[in-house]
Amino acid sequence: MTTTVKGPASYFPSIEKKYGRPIAQWKDLIRSSPLTRHMDLVNWLKTEHDLGHGHANALVAHTLAERSGD
Repeated sequence: MTTTVKGPASYFPSIEKKYGRPIAQWKDLIRSSPLTRHMDLVNWLKTEHDLGHGHANALVAHTLAERSGD
């Protein structure tokens, strides 16, 4: 039986393919950033690492959800 991945994690395969880094590295970058607000982190990924908005948003949402235990 195949399970369909939904939500932010559904972007992960295309993020890894497009930007050439594993998701764990992106999450480590987000966690090590002094920024804490969602949109600040999204904008930082977009400007400093050239990620598209959707990809940056998915990474930040998933990482922050882990942090808060959601």
